[in-house]
Amino acid sequence: MTSLPRRSLLLGAAAMTAAAARPRLPLAAVPIARLYETWWRERHQAKLAELRRVPVELVFLGDSITQDYERNGPAPWGDYRPLWQRFYGDRHALNLGFNGDATSHLLWRIENGEVAGITPRAAVILIGANNLGRLHWPADANVLGIDTVVAATRRHLPRTKILLLGILPSQRSAWASQTTAAVNQALAARYARRAVPGVTFMDIGHIFMTGGRLDTSLFADPRLSPPEPPLHPTVKGQALMAAAIEPTLAGLMGDRNHLG
Repeated sequence: MTSLPRRSLLLGAAAMTAAAARPRLPLAAVPIARLYETWWRERHQAKLAELRRVPVELVFLGDSITQDYERNGPAPWGDYRPLWQRFYGDRHALNLGFNGDATSHLLWRIENGEVAGITPRAAVILIGANNLGRLHWPADANVLGIDTVVAATRRHLPRTKILLLGILPSQRSAWASQTTAAVNQALAARYARRAVPGVTFMDIGHIFMTGGRLDTSLFADPRLSPPEPPLHPTVKGQALMAAAIEPTLAGLMGDRNHLG
């Protein structure tokens, strides 16, 4: 294993120390950077340059499930770019998905320029899956983390309509599945009937279920070598997700429904 540069380690330690110094907030609701990871730092800088270079009418904020839209195979089930082009290519969409990000990392990116200087019509937020992985944060902390991401997005993009998606189902552990359900139930209650101005909540987890069980054929992870627990949708699964949100998203965008 290659050792990290001392400066990178210090950056990571400083971020965690600053977060720990705020005992009233769970880490899920505290901005934490991953600047000690070269690819993450470089992607952040690239996205800052991209949003200055291109018009942005639609922005996706999330983790690897969102970043997957940039993948182009080589396996057909992992060729997501045509799907992105079909639904979002003519909408001046910006992909701000970062592999491995929890709510805390997305919050840091929002607070550090990734939505600066733009006024998109809509923002799609899908975050929280990584809060339930190695981090193992409890439901109430995750709800607060997602609420904080939404609040930060609304503060930086006051004229942008937000489509908040529930955490997608997975098959990692009974605890992860139970916590996913608890978080989504809390979010549904909090954002019901658009109780928070400018925010629409959708729990689309049912599209990945068949007969009350997770349809693992819709996930890429079991196809890996070695196989991993279902978490990331395949192109087919991602297409179902895009189709499920499209009528609502078109309404928020004020443009045509791309299902036709």
